[in-house]
Amino acid sequence: MPSLDVAGNILMMVAVIGYLLGTIPAGILLARVMGLGDLRSIGSGNIGATNVLRTGSKKAAALTLLLDAAKGAAAVAVGYAMGGELAAQVGALAAMVGHCFPIWLRFRGGKGVATYFGVIFALAWPAGLAAAVIWLATAAVGRYSSLAALLAAGWTPIAAVFLGQGQIFILGCILGLLIYARHWANIQRLRKGTETKIGAKSA
Repeated sequence: MPSLDVAGNILMMVAVIGYLLGTIPAGILLARVMGLGDLRSIGSGNIGATNVLRTGSKKAAALTLLLDAAKGAAAVAVGYAMGGELAAQVGALAAMVGHCFPIWLRFRGGKGVATYFGVIFALAWPAGLAAAVIWLATAAVGRYSSLAALLAAGWTPIAAVFLGQGQIFILGCILGLLIYARHWANIQRLRKGTETKIGAKSA
């Protein structure tokens, strides 16, 4: 069993690696490579898949979604490889923070939804599946990506407990709070009825 110093060093390394993985701006890079322009000057200016969709490229949006989720899953995998369950959860949190507050973009990152799904699926796939079902059902009915994300993030920790994945409950609550914080402006627009629906090209 590693000493406390060694364990602490491992967790620190996982946190740094997870953060750096999270900072990879997949949406911006894809938009540039595919000739879609500067993503930060399009739609809401967000770097995530929902805003990439506003460029009109479903392919770019799908790739952004997959890559943002993949970097979260990769951070969890690194954590498991280096230190087990606790390290995996540290990697998950670090990846989320990296995506939302990337140093390369002056800490102006995305809202973390795709990365959230990536880390939840990697940590506890039944809970990840529950989150996906909640998101898809809400998005299909209301056509609001933000509302779907908020409900998924809010209910997933509870679903995890019922599915026997209680080890991620606390982390799920922390990540959920981060999702809500990053969606604060969306929450206000939802209340006013001015929120943009999925697929709309305007902000």
